[in-house]
Amino acid sequence: MTGEPLAGEIKPGWKAEWANILQAAKKEGQVTVYTGGTAAGGVATFRAAYPDIKLVIASGRGELVQRALLERRAGKYLADVSINGITGNYRILHKAKSFDPIGPALMLPEVTDESKWWQQSHRYVDSSRKYVFIFQGSPEKGSIDYNTKLVDPKGFKSFWDFVHPRWKGKIVVKDPRLPGSGSDPMRFYYHSPELGPEFIKKLFGDMEVTLVASERLGMDWLASSKFAICFFCGSGEVIAAKRQGLPVDEFGFMKEGASLVARGGTLALMNNAPHPNAAKVFINWLLSREGQLAFLKGSMRETGGTWDSLRVDIPRDDVAPQYRRTEGIKYLEIDVAERLDWEPIASVIKEALARTGRK
Repeated sequence: MTGEPLAGEIKPGWKAEWANILQAAKKEGQVTVYTGGTAAGGVATFRAAYPDIKLVIASGRGELVQRALLERRAGKYLADVSINGITGNYRILHKAKSFDPIGPALMLPEVTDESKWWQQSHRYVDSSRKYVFIFQGSPEKGSIDYNTKLVDPKGFKSFWDFVHPRWKGKIVVKDPRLPGSGSDPMRFYYHSPELGPEFIKKLFGDMEVTLVASERLGMDWLASSKFAICFFCGSGEVIAAKRQGLPVDEFGFMKEGASLVARGGTLALMNNAPHPNAAKVFINWLLSREGQLAFLKGSMRETGGTWDSLRVDIPRDDVAPQYRRTEGIKYLEIDVAERLDWEPIASVIKEALARTGRK
């Protein structure tokens, strides 16, 4: 076989090549990782595994991605690796042609062996399956909460139960067209073969939903029994409300399944990296069993256990139960290139609201 090796191949002679990479990485002496923030605690143990390679972590959210773009436009190539969410790594940096293919950098057999990964496959955001590697996949059940005084959750087996006439006028929705929660579940509804645009049309066009601009207001109205059901009030809001003893809870899985979201768990190799060999060492460590365990433990401290690795050979004791993938549940990956476009979904919402005389 000739040409560029595939990510999933165990490469002949990898031990000798890996030894050379390690030696060169030690000479480089450093690897710089730009991350959206939640990765910082999870990757700190790399320093213990490779003490000869200084790990420099630059943390930040949108501003860090913009900083990387500005640096590169000025001819300053400072970052080696980017760990970010879909927006940072795919919509911005990948679109700006900032990455090298990551497949050739994967060397360790425990990383390249796709049987160690969910559904025995590596996942990528980009359709070419080369640049933005997804290492994290957590369930998103639909982001729907209820008032425990007004709703018996046992009566909901399907998402279609939410658009039954009995709930007309009793649903508050945090507007998914605004920043915040709502985008991920809406993409799931739209692309689910059992829901699709028709479900969205019924929700926004037939149910007389009340739209609000913030998760907090929606949760306040739900907890005060002004509404029975709230779409997209946010997991943080419902957790905080439950701690206060308020009568709210989150619905479980519906028969149509759930989405699988990457959150901040995508990985990319910067092109023109100043420390290319150290970058390869870091990437292989992060995607190894040891690295993913360390990442989960670190993310648990920072996010409360809302991350689940796509590796299947590690324990998930540190992942909150609601964020663990569960056997028997149908999952739809929504953080892939063909399911990221928001405009078709926004058009369906606009059309549905127009039927009710609203915008």
